[in-house]
Amino acid sequence: MGEWIKTVGGYTVVDVRLSGVRKEYDGVTALEEVSIHVEDGEFFTLVGPSGCGKTTTLRAIAGFEEPTAGTVQFGRRDMTGVPPEDRDVGIVFQNYALFPHMTVAENVGYGLRFRDPPGAMTRDERVESLLELVDLADFGNRKPDELSGGQQQRVALARALAPGPDVLLLDEPMSALDARLRDDLRTQVSRIQSDLGITTIYVTHDQEEALAISDRVAVMHDGRIEQIGRPEDVYRRPESRFVAEFVGENNVFSGETVAHETRGSLVTVGDHEFRIEGTTDEHLTFCVRPEALRLGTGENTFLATVEATEFLGEAFRVHLDWDGRPVTLRVPEAPKKERVRVGFDADDAHVVEGGTPELVEQR
Repeated sequence: MGEWIKTVGGYTVVDVRLSGVRKEYDGVTALEEVSIHVEDGEFFTLVGPSGCGKTTTLRAIAGFEEPTAGTVQFGRRDMTGVPPEDRDVGIVFQNYALFPHMTVAENVGYGLRFRDPPGAMTRDERVESLLELVDLADFGNRKPDELSGGQQQRVALARALAPGPDVLLLDEPMSALDARLRDDLRTQVSRIQSDLGITTIYVTHDQEEALAISDRVAVMHDGRIEQIGRPEDVYRRPESRFVAEFVGENNVFSGETVAHETRGSLVTVGDHEFRIEGTTDEHLTFCVRPEALRLGTGENTFLATVEATEFLGEAFRVHLDWDGRPVTLRVPEAPKKERVRVGFDADDAHVVEGGTPELVEQR
């Protein structure tokens, strides 16, 4: 990575940069100062709840939405104001948008009516190679209504790739599929993207999906970017309370620092005192993942009441009440008592933000 432009497997690979992109609709702000740099050949995911601005961001990259302010660049080329048909992007929509009267092969080859296939391939050779790529080599003569949802998704992906676009955009393409099929297909999509080396921007509301397939993720909230980073960094070191609570399960507490020590700081939460690492804020919010909590042991412990237990297969999710605060932990075996001691070590806690506890708790 790092070059302005290069060619990999017949695809022109470019980086994508959004700088200060703002989008307003009748005075309502949908995007505010969104700045992202997607490196060439990267699998980059926009994740967030409904209405956070991720699809609007994708549409701004595609050219379907013109920013109120800011710029969109592919490589060194300013694409702001360039119509979608001149941006050389491949798009897979949520509903796939396949042509029902065309065969699978005709759907895949549709974009090649308007431009030649990349490389020295004929149109038929290009279609055949893409159907092999998405494991549908024997399905070329079928109609879309003869395919499963997962097969239709792969046809839509092959059609988007057929012209050899600079950038591949995927807008929640697996949201209509069942959980098992989504798991299988996200692995396949990740493999195809890696094989082709095409710059890919993916939109999803599914945090697990985002963490599983991405080189980097951008967590969005209320039209803003909350955090950009590698999946493991976003999960283990969230930079805000929103990211801590949105990406996976988390236990979030607010407290006050009462002393600083060599091994960390002493923080009070209610009537309890905990030692956590790396904080100098007087008021702060920290989080502890459910899998980091342990029954009976830990540098910091507290007593809580078991309210419900769920069997997840690989572990039990235990819902606790700790002095009116909900707490969740994951453990290999379900607790046998109604009252349990729960513990965590200082380095299991991660500070997500400072601020006044009363204001933080109201969020």
